[in-house]
Amino acid sequence: MFETSLSAGQVTQALYETFVMLGWSLFIGGLWGLVQGTVMVLIRDNGVRPNVALFRILTPIINTLRSVPFIILLIALIPITKFIVGTSIGTMAAVVPLSLYIGPYIGRLVETSLLEVGSGIIETARSLGASTWQIVWHFLLPDARQSLVFNLTTATIGLLGATTMAGAVGAGGIGDLAISYGYQRFDKGAVVLTVLILIAIVQAIQFTGEFIAKRLA
Repeated sequence: MFETSLSAGQVTQALYETFVMLGWSLFIGGLWGLVQGTVMVLIRDNGVRPNVALFRILTPIINTLRSVPFIILLIALIPITKFIVGTSIGTMAAVVPLSLYIGPYIGRLVETSLLEVGSGIIETARSLGASTWQIVWHFLLPDARQSLVFNLTTATIGLLGATTMAGAVGAGGIGDLAISYGYQRFDKGAVVLTVLILIAIVQAIQFTGEFIAKRLA
């Protein structure tokens, strides 16, 4: 067994803060990603509503957002974060950069999933007189749902890692415990405990994602 100066209350509070960051940023980033991915599939040159000019404008913007390391994004967005939530420190303040970080990433994953849908399904939808919205809602998304769940599971695990980095700059959560106690106070037990907690959360997310995906098959 290992000893740590962390109390059960501190661990519980850190878990709560982690899930708040994870939940809100996943919700906002998920909506962003769903819209982004769907639009990019629709407007590509062989899409339902091709718009090559817009596609070429959006592609480098998305790639640029995806290429910025989270820790740099966290710092660069401090003025915007402070304007939106009134502070640049704390759990809710971390939601802003986390959402901007994960949104474009989920968007690319959604795009990949939707591109896996066979062209025959889209042609069938068109022959039935379906509108663009109906094609997306009744044909594209349902057919790609298993792939979407798998990709969302991957994104959620990546986002969990980002929340631990956010903890290093005052956002709270499990990452904050690892830094404040494990690193700054040389509490090896705190490091082991936080790592075990993160492993357990990742396993739970992966298991849940695989279970849902299999049910949707």
